[in-house]
Amino acid sequence: MQRLIRSILLIAALAVSGSVWAQATPAGQADEVAPAGGATAPPLPKPDETNAQRSKSQPGNNAPFWRGVRNSGNQAGVVSLPGAENGVLIQQFVQYPGSRVSTAGEAWRQVRNELILPYGGALMLIAALGLALLYWGKGPLGGHETETGRKIERFTAFERAAHWANATAFVILAVSGIVMAFGKYFLLPVIGSTLFGWLTYALKNAHNFAGPVFAVSLIVVFLTFIRDNFPRSGDLAWLVGGAGVFGKEVPSHRFNAGEKVVFWGGVFLLGGLAVGSGLFLDKLIPGMEYLRGSMQVAHMIHSVAGVLMMAMFSLHIYLGTIGVKGAYQGMRTGYVDEAWGKENHRLWYDDIKAGKIPAQRSAAPRSAPAAAAPAK
Repeated sequence: MQRLIRSILLIAALAVSGSVWAQATPAGQADEVAPAGGATAPPLPKPDETNAQRSKSQPGNNAPFWRGVRNSGNQAGVVSLPGAENGVLIQQFVQYPGSRVSTAGEAWRQVRNELILPYGGALMLIAALGLALLYWGKGPLGGHETETGRKIERFTAFERAAHWANATAFVILAVSGIVMAFGKYFLLPVIGSTLFGWLTYALKNAHNFAGPVFAVSLIVVFLTFIRDNFPRSGDLAWLVGGAGVFGKEVPSHRFNAGEKVVFWGGVFLLGGLAVGSGLFLDKLIPGMEYLRGSMQVAHMIHSVAGVLMMAMFSLHIYLGTIGVKGAYQGMRTGYVDEAWGKENHRLWYDDIKAGKIPAQRSAAPRSAPAAAAPAK
C-alpha cells in the first residue's frame, strides 16, 4: 500500500512539474533540443539571436535553418553542381485557399495519391469486370458463317510485325506501370518488401527501355494503318447498331467504327500524350529544361494517359483474342477465312469480291493458303 501511495504521489509530482514547465515555455520553443545526459540546459536564445549564436548555444538544433529554407520560397542557394534548380532545397511555397497544400511537390503528391491512383485503379477494375461480364453473358462473338476454306489476306507481314512490336512494348509498359503504381497495395503484402523492391527496380528499368520502342513502333503503326482508319460511310450505323454485341454484326469496311475510335483516341491522342510525357520524364527530348514543376505536370499527364490507354486497349485486346472468333488468327497468320470477312467486315469483303481490293496484297510464300478469287 505504501509503495502504491508513493507511486501515485510521484506521478502527480511529475505531472504538475510538466504543466508548470509547459506554461513557462514561450510559444515557438517546442523544437528546442534538450542536452543529453541530464546536463543543465543552456539558456534559451533571445528572439534577435543569430543562427551562428544559436548553433553555439544549442549545437545540433537545425530547426531554425529548415524553417528558413521552407520560408525562402523558391530562392536558390549556392551549389557546385550544374543544374537549373540544384540550389533550391524545397520547391516554391504555395498555399491555395481552403486547401492543406503547402508546396507544389505536396500538390503533385496529393493529385497522384488521392485522384490518379484511386480513380485510375477503379477504372481499370471496372473495365476488367465489364469484359468478364461481357464474356460471361455473350461469349465469343461471330462464328455464324460456315468456313469456305478460301482465305483473304487481312494483314501483311510488315503490318503484323509493326503491330506485335507495339503490342509487346505496350504489355511491358502496362505491367511495369501497374506494379509501380499499384503494387504496394496488392503485391507488397504478398511477396514482402525485399522482393518487391527488386521487382520494382527491374520493372522500372524495363519500363524506361520499352518506352522508346513503344514510341517508334507507335509511329510505324499510325502511319501503316491511318489510310484505312479515316471515317467512312457505315461507321455511324455500326455504332448505332450496338457494334454487333446486341444483334447481328453491322457491315463495316476493313476496320469498323470501334477500331477507328481506338486508333484515333488510343493510338493517336492518348498514345501521343503518353509517349511525349514519357520521353520528357526520361529526359530524352533535346533542348528542354527539365524543372521540378514541369516534371510533375508531365508525370500527371503520363499517368492519366497510361491509365486511359490500358482501359481502352483492354477492350481491344479482348476483342482481338477471345472476344471475336477468328480475329486472333488474322493477326497471327495474316489470313482470315472468306466467311469471317463476310460476317465481320462485309463492306471490306464486298470490295475484295468486286476487285477493288486485292485478296492477296503481298508476295505469297509457299506455305500461304490460297487467296479467294474475286467474283466474276
